[in-house]
Amino acid sequence: MSTGSGTAHPTSGTLDVPGAVLHYQVRGTGPFLLISQSGEGDADRTVDLVARLADSCTVVTYDRRGLSRSRLVDPEHGATLAEHADDVDRLLAELTDSPVVMLGLSFGAVIGLHTALRHPGRISTLIAHEPVAPQLLPETERARHEGELSELQDLYRRAGLKAVFPEIARALGIDPSSKDVEPDLTPQPIDAQRTANFDHFIRHDFSAILDDTLDTARLRETGTRIVPTVGRTTPRTVFDYRCAQALAGLLDTELLELPGGHNGNTSHPQAYAACLRAFLRDTD
Repeated sequence: MSTGSGTAHPTSGTLDVPGAVLHYQVRGTGPFLLISQSGEGDADRTVDLVARLADSCTVVTYDRRGLSRSRLVDPEHGATLAEHADDVDRLLAELTDSPVVMLGLSFGAVIGLHTALRHPGRISTLIAHEPVAPQLLPETERARHEGELSELQDLYRRAGLKAVFPEIARALGIDPSSKDVEPDLTPQPIDAQRTANFDHFIRHDFSAILDDTLDTARLRETGTRIVPTVGRTTPRTVFDYRCAQALAGLLDTELLELPGGHNGNTSHPQAYAACLRAFLRDTD
């Protein structure tokens, strides 16, 4: 991991970026680790994981533009993946002069891939967990999954979150009824704030995925070490697993398996943190 000064107590702040004001949180002490969340997740999404890493890492989380406490100049305006990557660059530049490790989860992993390409030297290692990046897939498969995402977006516009939520879970290989979780997790109810975040994610970030122009060939040349990861229980045939598998093939590296499934960072935070600690210790 990169070196950098940490903070022993949780702090929060805001950062002005073009078109938005980002909310971020910093907790812990030691080398920096940025977590870029999946889906509608905001800075609090991985609270249980952060608590288990904060004694050895300065963990940075943030509300992606359009979510929770991050304000948009134009609430109806989404962002491209390049703009999301620029937000990461500006946030990290605000906090440290050293390259950092980034844990990118699902949509956050795609942001990490773009950050590695657009801002060389900003990220030392990117742990890319099940990136939702159709550009990584062969043409026919890519077109099929892009069509699936487009249909999910249309379903949401017609019928709302209740109708689309189980279909998104199916596409990503998530079982919402699974009892395979660690005890004493912080509740994450689908309240009014999460509902609003889902709305922004499906309306705008789905479009960012569909319009993505990720230059996959350049990923072989980036100075960032990219580590594709998957959940141990994620079905091997679903979209997100196939993207991680394709990324590993592109980079000629092996997939790293982490506890749980697509959302193992929230369902198995203790085991997930232990795996991250071991991996990061080995990369020091």
